[in-house]
This record gives sequence, C-alpha cells and structure tokens, in this order.
Amino acid sequence: MLLKTNSMRWAGLFAAMLLLLVLMSFSIVYGYTDTTWKMAIDAFTQFDGSNEHIIIQSVRLPRALIAAAVGASLAIAGVLLQTLTKNPLAAPEIFGINAGAGFAVVITVTLFSISNLQVFTWVSFLGAAVSFIFVYIIGSIGREGLTPMKLTLAGAAMSAMFASMTQGFLVINETALEQVLFWLAGSVSGRKLETLTAVLPYLLAGWILSLILAGKLNVLSMGEDVAKGLGLKTGLLKLGAGIVIVLLSGGAVAVAGPIGFLGIVIPHLTRAVVGIDHRWVIPYAGLLGGMLLLIADIASRYIIMPQEVPVGVMTAVIGTPFFVYIARRGFNQ
Repeated sequence: MLLKTNSMRWAGLFAAMLLLLVLMSFSIVYGYTDTTWKMAIDAFTQFDGSNEHIIIQSVRLPRALIAAAVGASLAIAGVLLQTLTKNPLAAPEIFGINAGAGFAVVITVTLFSISNLQVFTWVSFLGAAVSFIFVYIIGSIGREGLTPMKLTLAGAAMSAMFASMTQGFLVINETALEQVLFWLAGSVSGRKLETLTAVLPYLLAGWILSLILAGKLNVLSMGEDVAKGLGLKTGLLKLGAGIVIVLLSGGAVAVAGPIGFLGIVIPHLTRAVVGIDHRWVIPYAGLLGGMLLLIADIASRYIIMPQEVPVGVMTAVIGTPFFVYIARRGFNQ
C-alpha cells in the first residue's frame, strides 16, 4: 500500500515507531528463560537481583537495542547504495562491504590477538572502506564506465575473496575460530551494551548525515546529467554518501558481525510504501530495518530451543527468496 500524502506518511511513521517499541518490548520479555511483562517492568523499577531481572537488564535489553540499531543502519546503507549505483541488488553484503569489515576484524583477532571493542570499531570501518573503494574502482573500469551489472560482479568477487581469506586465517588460528565463528554468522546474542555504545556515535552520525543528504539524493536519482545541470556537485555527494555507507556498515559489522539481506529487502519494501522520495524512504527504511531484525532475532530463539539460530541465518532465510525475485525482475526499475 502506497502512502500518497504527507499526512498519511507522518501517521505511518508514527505507527512504525510504536511498532518498533512494541517489538523491542517483546524482545525483552520473550526467550528461553521464562519471564513475564510484570518481571520486565519490575526489573527496571524494582530491581531485586534475581536471575530473571539480571537477564532482562544485562542480556535482553542490550540485545533489543543492538538489533534495532544494526537493522536500521544496514537498511539505510542499502538505500544509499541502491541510489548511488542505480542497482536494485545493491546492499552492503552484496558489494562485499560487510565481508571486508568482517575480514578486517578477523585479521585483528588472528594476527594481533586483539579483542578491544574500540579497535574492532576502527578496523571494521577500515575494512568496509577498503572494500567499497575497490568495488567502485573495479566497477568503473572499461569503456562503459560504472554499470549496475559490473558493480554487482565486482561486489560478488570482493565478497568471495574476503570470505576465502577469512576462512584461511581462521583455519590457521583455531583459537580465533572459536572466538569469532558465532560472530561471523551474524548475531546480536551475547552482546553487551558497551559493544553498542562504542559505535553508537558513528551510527548516529550516519543516520543524521543520511537525512541531510536525502534531498540531494532525490536530485541525483533523476540522472547524473540532470543533477549536474541543476548545479549539484555529484562527486561531493557521492563521497559524502560513501562515507555514510562505511559508517553504517562498518559500525553494524563491528557490533553484530556480517548480517545479510536487510540492505536488499528493506529499501524495496520501503519504496513500495512511501514512494521514491528519500526524505521519507530513509527514516522509514531505518524503522523497518530495525523491526525486521527484531522479528528475526525473536524467531531465532524458538526455532531449535533451547539452542539459538544466529540471526544472520534467519535474515538469509527471509532475504534469499526476495533476492531471487529482484534478480529475476532484472535491473529495469
């Protein structure tokens, strides 16, 4: 259903915010340890040190906040990538950005035995940036210049390369394999609140900058020649959007590992709801991305209880059919 008027879009945005809060509440209350809504309220108002209250405060609350933040970041990064490249399949995981960030973290653990969260954040940003730059350069080589198909192939190649190198380093260092294996599958389980607070300033910067660039992205989406004719400095805009993509993707990977398909699925769902105006697409995508990752995380707790499925596996199950659908439609959007 397309929301055609601004009043409908504002109402939908408010409803999405409420639904996000509801899903975060569900994430806090439901799981393997049996807790109730009253226990959840008491954990924050009348904390008594019980096992249930400790789990709610130190495990489930950080998990809910991380899922919302990571989902929002990956979804917004997907919107920006699809706009910059005019490629409906563009997403941080497809373009190798997540794989590059993950490889950088694995190198840090395997070669230097570093487990500092702040270091993880910076090396994750570095890996994401290097991967994005290489994909953009490779996709621009040739007479045709930058094309959606070449970008997709370059991204697939970079993803495969980083994945192979990651596996190679982990085979060499079995201790590091135990440390990062669950993280590499993409998970918000077991993360502490400090993990999120370490990268939250960068994620906030990415969210704010994406909203600032939204109007200019509308102009760019009309075509580069038209944008230049209207006085838009397209090179500067692409650089700014690239920095935002690196901030959001690198920060998300540093917290939760490489989680796939959110960056593909959410932008298309968002445009189906609010149209192509980035001033609406970006905030809606952030909210819908957080909601989808929360739903996937809650579901992951019940699939093989008492064990949990990594949330990255759940998003792959949701996103793979959608990816195939978009690929079959082709690039005519």
